[in-house]
Amino acid sequence: MLTNKGCSYQGLMLTIFFFGIFTSVLAQQPTADRNGVFLVKDLQELVLLNHPIVKQAGLLSKEAQARVLQSLGKFDPALMASFGKKSFGGTDYYNHWDSELKVPLWLGGADLNLGYDRNVGVYNNPETRTSSTGLSGVGLTIPLGQGLLIDARRNTLRQAKIMVGYADAEKVAQINSVWYNAMKDYWSWYFAFEQRKFTKEGVELAQKRFRAIREQVILGDKPPIDSVEAAIVLQDREIQLQESSVQLTNSRLLLSNHLWSSAGKPQELPADAVPEEKLETETTVEKLRLDTLILQAADNHPEILKIKSQSAKLEIEQKYRLEMLKPKLNVKGSFLAGRRDFSDIPNNYDFRLANYKVGIDFSFPLFLREERGKLREVRIQQAEVAYGLQQTTREIQTDVMTAFTEMKAVQTQVTLLTKNVENQRALVNGELQKFALGESNLFLINTRETKLMDMLVKRAKLISNFQKTIADLYYRAGKRRQY
Repeated sequence: MLTNKGCSYQGLMLTIFFFGIFTSVLAQQPTADRNGVFLVKDLQELVLLNHPIVKQAGLLSKEAQARVLQSLGKFDPALMASFGKKSFGGTDYYNHWDSELKVPLWLGGADLNLGYDRNVGVYNNPETRTSSTGLSGVGLTIPLGQGLLIDARRNTLRQAKIMVGYADAEKVAQINSVWYNAMKDYWSWYFAFEQRKFTKEGVELAQKRFRAIREQVILGDKPPIDSVEAAIVLQDREIQLQESSVQLTNSRLLLSNHLWSSAGKPQELPADAVPEEKLETETTVEKLRLDTLILQAADNHPEILKIKSQSAKLEIEQKYRLEMLKPKLNVKGSFLAGRRDFSDIPNNYDFRLANYKVGIDFSFPLFLREERGKLREVRIQQAEVAYGLQQTTREIQTDVMTAFTEMKAVQTQVTLLTKNVENQRALVNGELQKFALGESNLFLINTRETKLMDMLVKRAKLISNFQKTIADLYYRAGKRRQY
């Protein structure tokens, strides 16, 4: 049977032992260079290189470039030829060969025409009849009215080039959205990991205290009620550990949704992976300036760039519709020569001013209802886009200011809670010392330890929220934070 003096000494040593374990476990923090740390920059590299939505977004620019190529096809030279012959009863009725090379020109919407015709036979239209050597011609078709400043093919090409910028902005918007969701899932995983870590540490402390109290109860140094209380605390923390383990597993699964191999196969987050620590908040906040973010958002936000591209496209469409109000007046002219080809033109004396073919095409709708209606529609669309740009710009500015204010608030909460954690740790230390002197009890120690663990979990939650608010701030500003 131990004496009271021996029991007191044994209790003091056990308290010191528990205190050392508790402070060492709670003070331990994983460093960024430990093995198995899955850094944010590692996630960024995987997402931006291999994520299917990111790859899909990259196709938007290629698709827009393909439309530009289609529009350039309107300026491709075109070679046309036709042949027809009729012979009956030993008589050659006709023998027709018509060919033309049409080269669209950018300047003035004109077309360069190179042609060769050979129309012979007994029954042939005298208007198109040629000699046996055929007839060559070189000339131009020039629109003097509608189509002089801009025509359908130039309108299509200019709009297609503008929509490349629209596609680039849409690509950035989609990539930013993917990265924003990945960041939120990463920091949710961070919180779940930290929560389980602190809960597990609490379970380990409760187990060691329960074993020590039980031994003291057996020795008669402690009343049996203390072992009951220690068992209740242990069971409560084991339940919390189970809940936090489920949350950690689910958060790992959500984060794994963003992990893909270069071959396009889904990847899983390694079982031994741990998130990086993000405890420094002051430096991050100091680097972010609200006015700079607002200015950058006003100039480079994807949604604003998309609206500006639509506005530029409508401006080209308006010029085209104004051009359509003019009458159609096309002048065609060709110099003719009795040759089969255009070689040795300087010595070709058949090309003379006296040998030519000219023509004029004119048309003009009297009321211009269709053209005026389309122009009015374009101007209405321009007004809609202008109003949309104003509202979108205002909303983006408000979103950036809101996100910045929220980030500052969370940063302040992290700072205050960090101080509270240190104060609560001091209370636990004091309570352990009082317990060693016989001036406290197990209930107070458990209460203060539980409060400290709750505060550590809450701080981890605030750190997670702080990183999410930074990601949200960049996302609302239309940017992507680089790591």
